[in-house]
Amino acid sequence: MRVLSYFVIIFTLISVLFKWRYRILNTILAVGFFRKVAVRFSMNIPQLRNQLIPGLFGDKLKDYQN
Repeated sequence: MRVLSYFVIIFTLISVLFKWRYRILNTILAVGFFRKVAVRFSMNIPQLRNQLIPGLFGDKLKDYQN
């Protein structure tokens, strides 16, 4: 019975977190400190950084090189 209770509680928590994942993420990222930590963490991932930076600044840099 105890194992079943733990399973139900964990399943409920996962369901709630999945349902409200964007609301929770927006609430957390509304705090400046957590937003800075998230950006630093994401910029330490080489694949993400290599795809993100050229996409953000690639077209603008081409215009300024003329």
